[in-house]
Amino acid sequence: MSIGAFSTAFQMLRALGERAISARELLELHLARIERIDGALNSIVVRDFERATRDAATADEMRAGGVAKPLLGLPMTVKESIDMQGLPSTAGVGFRTSHRASRDALTVRRLRAAGAVIVGKTNVCTWLADYIGDNPLFGRTNNPWNLEHTSGGSTAGSAALAAGLIPLELGSDLAGSIRVPAAFCGLWGHKPSCGLVPNSGHFPGAELPNPGTVLAAQGPHGRSAADVAMCLQVISGPDVDMDAAWEVKPRAARHQVLADFRVAFIEPPEWIALDPEIRFALENCRKELVGRCKSVESVDLSEVADLKKYFHQFRSMMNVLISIGWPAEKRHQAIATKLASRDELAAADARGLAASGSEYLMWLGEREAYRMKWREFFNRHDVLITPTTLLPAFAHPKVPASERRMQIDGQDCGFDDLSFYPALASLAGLPATAFPVGLNSVGLPLGLQAIGPFLEDYTPLKFADLLEREFGGFRPPPGYE
Repeated sequence: MSIGAFSTAFQMLRALGERAISARELLELHLARIERIDGALNSIVVRDFERATRDAATADEMRAGGVAKPLLGLPMTVKESIDMQGLPSTAGVGFRTSHRASRDALTVRRLRAAGAVIVGKTNVCTWLADYIGDNPLFGRTNNPWNLEHTSGGSTAGSAALAAGLIPLELGSDLAGSIRVPAAFCGLWGHKPSCGLVPNSGHFPGAELPNPGTVLAAQGPHGRSAADVAMCLQVISGPDVDMDAAWEVKPRAARHQVLADFRVAFIEPPEWIALDPEIRFALENCRKELVGRCKSVESVDLSEVADLKKYFHQFRSMMNVLISIGWPAEKRHQAIATKLASRDELAAADARGLAASGSEYLMWLGEREAYRMKWREFFNRHDVLITPTTLLPAFAHPKVPASERRMQIDGQDCGFDDLSFYPALASLAGLPATAFPVGLNSVGLPLGLQAIGPFLEDYTPLKFADLLEREFGGFRPPPGYE
């Protein structure tokens, strides 16, 4: 079996199992490519090559001894904000420069236990609060589809995946931080159901579990839906590192063939802009599935929620989480800046920054009402297809996110509007799988997402896998083949 930089993780593991390549040879293939290519991308910013080399040698010894593990010998990367023992977890924040993790995050421990060979950590944006990979500590990550454009954020390891530097990555997602980079780079990425995957060992966050952080999730992205599903299976389980009296058992995919799926497509709301080519890709996908699926229906989601109110509640709750630990002066300044803009969405952010514990608990209760509506929705549909975000990868910005405006289809938009489509799944803790749907007129990837029922992550993943088989898999960026 011939293995190259753009082979899938499944193909690499099969070649390892058949002794067509050793773990050390597979690692060396990727390390050589990183040394040759990553200078222009600046994606893998914390390197752990010596430990990876030892782990690859151990993997070869295990295979020679008949040991079987699901990821044995597979090279991977981890987002910089997720703890790996002895390495920084800074989230690009200056005061964390000297930080070194005392132990691996539970997700990383599960990857290592499954035999993964982790070569290092990939770039992020400061505080993980932007759709770019740029910060004062590690610099800027570039998109291999166009180096003058962002690869997305905050999980900027998308650039390494798209360029064939690594086959699989562990990231995290609150407002699309896996899904948006996947869309910007032509990849598959999955935000798991809330509680399916541990979220401890992550900064911002904490080493120990925190049940109040219900919107964020660690999850995988890669160059095929099957690879992403395989990684999800490894990292899933309770957020504890000891024997537990309970376990998480996500359901199998509802269907195994495309013809059995009941597919809903969102009717994009008029009050928020959408790039015309993404709108066309959404409609084209809908047309392609008519006659291939059990049912295909366009929905406005009014049965679930007033989407503007829903979005604003997400922004309020998100701002509670991202401002944990802020000093009072910073919080007050941020609130004043938001309110001074006289923008509805900024006012929702300000409510979150100023919220009391009682208000947050009340919002959690309102969230449960939305979750009930989603349960009813998914009694009638298997997946909901929406854009991943409002536009394709954009040029590297020259001003902070708070000062950015965007022109989308003739509309002037605030930068924070980009979180609208990711919020549909994030507020309710639903699983969502981002998948590519071709290129736009200037050769940049376009992406959609499949949202599924709570704790039925393998339903949107299987749907994305079936689309991949039907319409084609990953396409390398020009010049990287």
